[in-house]
Amino acid sequence: MPFLDRGDCRIYYETAGSGAAILFLHGLGGSHISWWQQVAHFSPRYCCITFAHRGFPPSTTPNGGVDPDRFAGDLEAIIDLLDLEDVRLVAQSMGGVAAIEYTVRFPHRVVALVLSGTLGPLAHPDLQRALAAGRAQLAERRDEARAAGFNLAAGARLAREQPALDVLYRGIDAMSSHLDKATLRDALAVPSIPTGDLNRTGVPMLWIFGGEDPQVMPGIATPDAVRLVMSEFPGSRIEVVPDAGHSVYFERASVFNALLDDFLLALPKRR
Repeated sequence: MPFLDRGDCRIYYETAGSGAAILFLHGLGGSHISWWQQVAHFSPRYCCITFAHRGFPPSTTPNGGVDPDRFAGDLEAIIDLLDLEDVRLVAQSMGGVAAIEYTVRFPHRVVALVLSGTLGPLAHPDLQRALAAGRAQLAERRDEARAAGFNLAAGARLAREQPALDVLYRGIDAMSSHLDKATLRDALAVPSIPTGDLNRTGVPMLWIFGGEDPQVMPGIATPDAVRLVMSEFPGSRIEVVPDAGHSVYFERASVFNALLDDFLLALPKRR
C-alpha cells in the first residue's frame, strides 16, 4: 500500500492507468474510494490519482487533529512525489480547498481545474453575506436529514432512487467517523483566497453544481453559488445537473463523467 510520509501523518494514494494525469480530491464525507466510478471510466485513457486526505483512512491522523491549512501542502507533496509536470485537478466539496490554493500558487502546473459542489476558500463579499444567511438553514437541513435517515451530502433522492449507492456512500463516510467533522466543516468555511487571485491564473475551469444541492461549500445555496461563479468567472464552463444533490460525481456518475470528458478533450494544447 503506497503511503507518503508527511512527518505528522502518512497520506495514502493510488494510481491507475497511464497518460495525462487527473488528480481527484474527495469531500468531507469521502475518501479515495469515492472516485471508483471516475477511475473506472478514465483510467483506460488517463493516469488517475486518488488519495485520502490526512485524517481520512487509510491515511493517518496527526496527533493535533486535522488542519485543513495543510491540505494544499499534502497535494503539492503528492504531485512532487509522482513527478507530475502538469495535472488536471478534479475536486469535490472539501477537496476544493486544496485544489484552489494549489492552482493559485502553481498555475503553470495546472492544466485544468474542475470544481464540483464547491467554492473552496474563495473570498468575496457576496459569498460571505450568503454564508452568514445560510448557515443556520443548512444546520437545520442537516438535522432533518439525520432524522430522516439519510446523509445530506448524498441526498434524499439518492436514498430513494439508488439505495445501493446510498448504502455505499454512508459506509465510506463512516470510515472517518472518528473525526470531528462539525469542527472541520467550520474550519473549512474560512475564506482566504480572493476570487480575483483564482481568475488571474488563466487556468481553464469547469464548475459542476447539483440542481438540488443544499450545501455548496462553504454552506451557501446553489443558486447563489451559480450566480457568483457566472459573474466572477465569465470565461469558465458552468454546468448545473438537475435531479442531483451535492455529490453529482457519485449520484450521477455517467453525467459527471461525460461533462468531464468533454471539458478535458476541448482543452487547448499546451506548448
